[in-house]
Amino acid sequence: MPIYSDKVMDHFMNPRNVGEIENPDGVGEEGNPVCGDMMTFYIRVKDDRLEDIKFKTFGCGAAIAVSSMVSEMAMGKTLEEAMKITPQSVADELEGLPKNKFHCSNLGAQALHKAIDDYMGKKMGVKKESPSAEKQFEELIHVHCPYCESELEDKDSPFCQACHAELPHCPGCHEPVPKDANVCPHCGSNI
Repeated sequence: MPIYSDKVMDHFMNPRNVGEIENPDGVGEEGNPVCGDMMTFYIRVKDDRLEDIKFKTFGCGAAIAVSSMVSEMAMGKTLEEAMKITPQSVADELEGLPKNKFHCSNLGAQALHKAIDDYMGKKMGVKKESPSAEKQFEELIHVHCPYCESELEDKDSPFCQACHAELPHCPGCHEPVPKDANVCPHCGSNI
């Protein structure tokens, strides 16, 4: 039986921002067919800030708590700030998740990111699957070296342009990760 923090229990028993936004600016859905968890985030954007966020989640208590926490963490943030919400930052805000429930934080962060991606695709007048929309959207997101914190000009490069450290990349999301990491801080994949 997993042991949950008081914060997880609070967000499970009293979830924030539950529901659906009528005519949302963006929608993101993420699910895990193995455990059956499904999360859908709806966002309203004003002046490049998340003015409103709602979610619907089908799943376990951890999935509901994660959805609630992600919505709280993202509310009022700029799109760029919201895209920096990682599975690890969600788990940290919840004061930890049992190892077998960490995947829920992956789903929450990914569903939020998909909603923002959906909004950006609509804003640019192209479908979110379009490579040109993806490229334009990626330009808004800044990636930093895990060693010297310098912004990476070429995040696909095997080396940091500032400190020249070799950058290991996550096999799941292909983001640079710290050399000694066992879990990707961006997507939560095992390395």
